[in-house]
Amino acid sequence: MEIGDRLPEVLGLDQDGKEIKLSDFAGRKLVLYIYPKDSTPGCTNEACNLRDNYERFLAKGYAVVGVSIQSAESHKKFIAKYNLPFPLIADTEKKLVEALGVYGEKKMYGKTTMGTFRTTFITDEQGVITEIFRPKQIKVKEHAEQILK
Repeated sequence: MEIGDRLPEVLGLDQDGKEIKLSDFAGRKLVLYIYPKDSTPGCTNEACNLRDNYERFLAKGYAVVGVSIQSAESHKKFIAKYNLPFPLIADTEKKLVEALGVYGEKKMYGKTTMGTFRTTFITDEQGVITEIFRPKQIKVKEHAEQILK
């Protein structure tokens, strides 16, 4: 996915099994943030930074949705532990992360594994991507500022 592309209509199922569609956000801008794993330090910092600025996002016409490949059960615990006000898509079959091109080989400490690349897609009110934050650009403790600048 690149700037100018439209996100897929069906984004996936959230922590409660509710289907999340792009059309649910018609008329609002969307922050679709993809993160590697619930309750890890970087992902927790990112989620809490977005949570702490959630009212600012709403005031500027944004909806916020997180995505990772963990289960709905894992997402429920993450949401409860950190009081997250936005839905988290449980992309356990990796359909969305693969469609977005944010899942693949990662090298860490000399080991190669498959995983999710921390990426954030910003859309306009029609679901068209206007900005993409790639893994090396994202500052997890300041991500809301990066988006709202």
